[in-house]
Amino acid sequence: MPDVISDYQKWKQQGESLRTQAKQAMESRFRELLAEAAALAEEYRADFGATLKPPPQITAFRYKPSGKSKTKKTAKSQPAAKAPVESPRAKIEPPKPDPKVAGLLKRLETAKRKLDEAKASGAPTRALEDRVYEIEDALRLAGQPA
Repeated sequence: MPDVISDYQKWKQQGESLRTQAKQAMESRFRELLAEAAALAEEYRADFGATLKPPPQITAFRYKPSGKSKTKKTAKSQPAAKAPVESPRAKIEPPKPDPKVAGLLKRLETAKRKLDEAKASGAPTRALEDRVYEIEDALRLAGQPA
């Protein structure tokens, strides 16, 4: 009887060791495949300018694209003298507009487009004109020129 118990314990220990090895192998293979998929997606984006869409079973696949754009160089495209390149940090970016103002501007653009369409089709425009006026008034109050 002790033989059966010790055999069982050895078998269980070997199974646990094999399970751990399989888990590590699967995790490393998964990481390799993800890294390869990210590299392919980045290359596709660089070459074709669009992002690859994962199959429907994959609900999320996010990666951080590299900041560098890889360009193909040919013998003809090499300039004789390189111009000094400004660092991207040296450029002064305009401050981002207030989200509320951006939303109002977008709504104003849509309202004006609808007003123009209504005028072209001969439909009543009173309500649309009032809407444009309200949005422009809201923009004035927000301190933005309409």
